[in-house]
Amino acid sequence: MTRGEWLDAAQQDAWRAWLEGSALLDDALSRDLVAVGLTFSEYDILVQLSEQEDRSLRMSELAGLVLHSRSRLTHTVSRMESRGLVRREPCEEDKRGVRCTMTEAGMTALVAAAPHHVGSVRAHLVDPLTREEFLALGAAMAKVRDRLRPLA
Repeated sequence: MTRGEWLDAAQQDAWRAWLEGSALLDDALSRDLVAVGLTFSEYDILVQLSEQEDRSLRMSELAGLVLHSRSRLTHTVSRMESRGLVRREPCEEDKRGVRCTMTEAGMTALVAAAPHHVGSVRAHLVDPLTREEFLALGAAMAKVRDRLRPLA
């Protein structure tokens, strides 16, 4: 991070478009999920759990996957647990750890919300771009993710 040279005009335009566009996209996706009863964070947690064979992860692993601090994850999971979407239980293999497990109600909520979320992603991100632009965006963000992931 020693390069302190200013962005040129085109780079500045691209940076600001990404910054504003990503904030507006996050807002739109979140708003669309709230309409079906979930926050974006809750949806992300349910997706991560649904992709596990036993629909369960250690809280520390889940925090890394959803890119939340442990305290933020704890608050979100507490809200979800009070609504019956997940449950927390001690880890069988390590009594100090805690696992978060998706309940049937959580799976039902995810299955109900998924078509709305996919429709929202399509409407707000996929459809305005050509296939090539969308794939290029994914490739570019994968490079950013891969560079930053070890720092997270």
